[in-house]
Amino acid sequence: MTTIPTLAVHNTAAADLGAHAAKPTAVTADLTEASLTAWEGGPNNRIETGLWECTTGDFTAARIGYTEICTILSGSVTVDVAGEAPEDFGPGDVMIMPSGWTGTWRVHEPLRKHYTTIQD
Repeated sequence: MTTIPTLAVHNTAAADLGAHAAKPTAVTADLTEASLTAWEGGPNNRIETGLWECTTGDFTAARIGYTEICTILSGSVTVDVAGEAPEDFGPGDVMIMPSGWTGTWRVHEPLRKHYTTIQD
């Protein structure tokens, strides 16, 4: 029998995600992001999971070719999707953005999330 180790990121609130860089889809000047991939794998390496954070401001987002499931760990954000009422998310909230989803994130205070993406 093959042993498969448990992978973990402890103390996600303080985990070092590396250097921040400018967010390419930022609407607000000086908005930055950082991320840490904790694991990639699954069938054909279609799954990725990790931590992500960004500074305050607005940015556009699109989930083309993949679905994202995330849990907000800290901070707050309002997500605007055309034709829908804006929705607020904060610590403990789960957000699911199916493949094809597009919207605008309005980050009110620095945001950190745990994410999992699944390629189509």
